[in-house]
Amino acid sequence: MKEIYLDHAATTYVREEVRQAMDKYFSEEFGNPGSFHTTGLRAKEALNQARQTVAKLINASKQEEIIFTGSGTESINLAIKGIARANKNKGKHIITTKIEHEAVLETCNYLEKYEGFEITYLNVDRYGRVCSDELRKAIREDTILITIMYANNEIGTIQPIKELAKIAKEHNIYFHTDACQAGGALDINVKNFNIDLMTLNSSKIYGPKGVGILYIKSGIKIHPIIHGGGQEFKLRSGTENVPSIIGFAKALELAQTEKEKENKRLITLRDKLIKKIQEKIPKTILNGHPTERLPNNVNITFLDIEGEAMMLYLNEYGICTSSGSACTSQSLDPSHVILALGLPYEVAHGTLRFTLGKQTQEKDIDKVLKVLPEIVESLRKISPVRLKVEEVLN
Repeated sequence: MKEIYLDHAATTYVREEVRQAMDKYFSEEFGNPGSFHTTGLRAKEALNQARQTVAKLINASKQEEIIFTGSGTESINLAIKGIARANKNKGKHIITTKIEHEAVLETCNYLEKYEGFEITYLNVDRYGRVCSDELRKAIREDTILITIMYANNEIGTIQPIKELAKIAKEHNIYFHTDACQAGGALDINVKNFNIDLMTLNSSKIYGPKGVGILYIKSGIKIHPIIHGGGQEFKLRSGTENVPSIIGFAKALELAQTEKEKENKRLITLRDKLIKKIQEKIPKTILNGHPTERLPNNVNITFLDIEGEAMMLYLNEYGICTSSGSACTSQSLDPSHVILALGLPYEVAHGTLRFTLGKQTQEKDIDKVLKVLPEIVESLRKISPVRLKVEEVLN
């Protein structure tokens, strides 16, 4: 039975071109870029070239604005804690949203609990979008940072980042965006959005796991969270993971070069899946914005049943999906993102996320559409719950 992988928001495979770019830096060119002998200098040159590539792709002013880290989560921690600690004399208020990735929410929770910061968590509308007026109302004299994700990892909604960043600029507040889900599909030109800090990671764009970046606009002071030898311009100590950094740069280059053609293909498949699910299966709710959403994201709530049960049944057919973020897959609680959209607790449990990728074909979508209605019907037969869409949405 062929495995159909529809969980690309959790992670992607490493593309062959990326693997080939990395290969020689595991054993042939194994030097430490901090060493001053020939072997180390070759590694440093490769590291610098990767940094230049990333800087160019996101239109950073200079390569020193790119900090390589061990993950998107680490980059987010560095951005939020780093700005908070470097600017606490100016204020201790941070604004974010209720639908951020746990890396943002838990970092903010830590600062609130242990370091005396105050956090405002903005509501979102039914489609997961932040209202600019609500952001304006939340700003205080002591607000030092606004951190709002570019595109949501669960429901795929794309935020009006340019507009939100403009509001931050009007009030002289730093603006950070978690762009991990956007790196392979959307415009990540930092000058187009006038943002101060941006997080990307590799494992969402067909690069290796365990590497991310934080873009920090020149002139912004930030405190490191990892101390040691002073690598990465004294902002992220530890010997750089040269092979993975090389792979990240290559993956980002390929993703940005190919995104327009690939987005068109994915949108066709995405929209077919959404349309046919809604036609074939009653009592379903599409989560996220109907048009301002990632090209590969389909997030559906099925009333009267649990997403985990559907996911396990689909897995028996070789279809890999998820019921939310992979980072909270061990939790029995419903998605905080779905709850933030206004859906009741008992309804939020019935959510499935399909995220398509480069190897997804129309026949894979057809296979899902063939087996999913039968799975939903069988689970609803044994479910004691009987809800109506109108009641849920009202």
